[in-house]
Amino acid sequence: MFKSPLFWKIFTLAGCMVVLLIPLTMLSNLIEERADYRADVADTLRQSSAGAQKLTGPLIAVPITEITTVIQTDGDNPAKEIKREKNYIHYWLPESLMVDGKQQVETRDIGIYEGQIWHGDISIKAEFDPKRLGIKVDENTLIGEPFAVLMVSDSRGIGQVRATKINGETLSVEPGTGLTSDLEGIHIPLGSADRLSQVQTLEMDFRLNGTSEFSVVPLGRNSAMTLNSDWPHPGFMGDFLPEKREVSASGFQASWQSSWFANNLDSKIADRELSQWQYLPAFSASIATTADQYQLTDRALNYSILLISLTFMAFFVFEMLTARQLHPLQYLLVGLSLVMFYLVLLALSEHIGFTPAWIIASILGAMINGVYLQGIMQSRYVSMAFAGALLLLDGVMWGLLNSEDNALLLGTGVLFAALSTVMILTRRFDWYSLSHSNKKAQPQPADDELRIWK
Repeated sequence: MFKSPLFWKIFTLAGCMVVLLIPLTMLSNLIEERADYRADVADTLRQSSAGAQKLTGPLIAVPITEITTVIQTDGDNPAKEIKREKNYIHYWLPESLMVDGKQQVETRDIGIYEGQIWHGDISIKAEFDPKRLGIKVDENTLIGEPFAVLMVSDSRGIGQVRATKINGETLSVEPGTGLTSDLEGIHIPLGSADRLSQVQTLEMDFRLNGTSEFSVVPLGRNSAMTLNSDWPHPGFMGDFLPEKREVSASGFQASWQSSWFANNLDSKIADRELSQWQYLPAFSASIATTADQYQLTDRALNYSILLISLTFMAFFVFEMLTARQLHPLQYLLVGLSLVMFYLVLLALSEHIGFTPAWIIASILGAMINGVYLQGIMQSRYVSMAFAGALLLLDGVMWGLLNSEDNALLLGTGVLFAALSTVMILTRRFDWYSLSHSNKKAQPQPADDELRIWK
C-alpha cells in the first residue's frame, strides 16, 4: 500500500487540505474580530443615547404608617405603653391597563458600521378600582399622600412628557420615581389621600427613546398593548407572544393581552418589595437586525471544506480520466484561491452589502481559476467548464445560506450528486492500474518509482 502512487496522491491531497485549514482559521478569527467591531457600534449607541427600555407602570404608591402599641416592663418599674411606627409603601395596581405605542426607527452610521435607535410615542390609560386597594383604614393606620409611579430602564430615554390627567384633571409630572430605591422614571403627586376612595383613571402621553428592545410589564388585572413600527424586522421573543401581528416591508403591527390569571403579577408585587421589577414578565418587541455580513460570511466559511473538497475531487477525477498529471502545488494554489474568495467576500460586504459582494467574489474566483487552469490544461473548454462548475457551486452555497430550514436537504443533495458523478465517470476505470504500472515496458530509475506527479 505504501508503495502505491494512488495512496501517496490521496495522502498528499489530504495534506494540502490540512495546510489550507491554517488560512481558514485565520480568516475565521478575522471575521470574529470585525464582528466585535460591529457589536461595539450598538454598545456606543446605547452609551450615548439610551439602552433597551422596560416600562413598568403606572401604579399608585401609597405611603403607609402603622402605629402599634406594646407594653414594656423594666424590672420593678411599672409597665408602660410604647407606640412604635412602621413605614412602608403599598402598591395599588391598575384594574385595567392599555398601552399604545408608535415607534420610528432611525439608523445611525458610525464609520462603515450602522446601528439603530428607536423613538416611541407612548400613550397609556390605566384605571384603578378602590375595591382592590387592599388597605385597612383604622385609627392606627396613617395614609400619606399617594403618587403615581412610572418606571423605565434608562431615564435618559424619557423625552417630552405631555399632559398627564387623572379623572380629567391635569397634574404635574416630577422626575424620579419618588421611591427610596435607585429606580429610574417619573412620578405624579396625587395630592390628598381622599382620591383612594374613588375610581382613578390616569391618562398620559410621552416620548421614549431607546435601543434594541421595548417592553411593557402588564401590571393591570387586564392588560393590553398595541405597537406600530416602521421597522420590518421585529423580534418577538419575550414572555408573551403577540396575539396578532402583521409584518411587512414597511414595518409591523402587533398586539398583546394578558391578565393576572396568566401572569400572577398581583402576588409578585408585594408591599415594600419592588427591587426585582426588571425580572417581571413583559410584552416585548426588539429591533432585530437581519443576519449581517459577518454572520453570513461565517456561515459561508462553514462550507469551505465542502467547496475545496469538491474542487479537489473534480481535479482528481480529471487526472484519472485524462492521464494528465497535476502537481500538489497546483492543487494548493487553487485551494488558496478558494480561501481568497471568502476574504474578498468579507472585505467587499462591509462596503456594498453581502449579496453584491458574493456575486463579485464568485466572478473573480471563477475568472482567476479559469485563466490559471487554461494554462495548466491547455484547453479553453476544460478551463471554462471548471470555471462554470465553480460558479454553479457558489450558487449552490448561496442557496444553502438563504435556506436554513432546507440546508441539510440541499447539502445532502449536493454531496449525493457529486458522489454519483464520480461513481459514474469512474465506473470502468481500472484503479489497480495506478498501483501496478507497466514498469517492465518502461523501466524507471529506482528513485523515480514512487513519484506521483511526473
